[in-house]
Amino acid sequence: MPRAVLIGPPGAGKSSVARQLGRILDCQVVDTDSVIEKKSGKTISEIFVEDGETKFREIEREVVLDEIKNNESVLALGGGSVLNAEVAQSLRDNSVPVIYLEVSISQAAPRVGFNKDRPLLTMNPRQQWLALMEVRRPIYEGLASFKVNTDNRKPAEVAAEIAGFLGAVS
Repeated sequence: MPRAVLIGPPGAGKSSVARQLGRILDCQVVDTDSVIEKKSGKTISEIFVEDGETKFREIEREVVLDEIKNNESVLALGGGSVLNAEVAQSLRDNSVPVIYLEVSISQAAPRVGFNKDRPLLTMNPRQQWLALMEVRRPIYEGLASFKVNTDNRKPAEVAAEIAGFLGAVS
């Protein structure tokens, strides 16, 4: 079972915070988007364009469920992975600490740049990000063992706060 699973929207800092948290906890870090890219031999954008979102979500579900079951690392999940009912249930069933990294759009925008590498944010990115959050926020909050805001904070600061929480629940 993972040491911690980081969830949140694009631009929350999941990958950066996971790397810092892995250093603090002295454990490996797995970014499921990177695993998907390695497994498929394509970037996330290429999968979306060439195979469609449905295919991407199938691969994502398989990868995330496998990592939750078989990994003892810090996991950084893709922002939409928790929309899958099996993934959400697996997070609940495994009693893994799920950390919701919360971010405002004003902070997320410069972090992700709303570019072509974010396939769900290519057309009217700010409006799409807000629409994504309308759907995802209740899911993130419902799954979270702990919520931390990343606005105006360095990844190391956020990771230290998470490590403190994890020490309190160990």
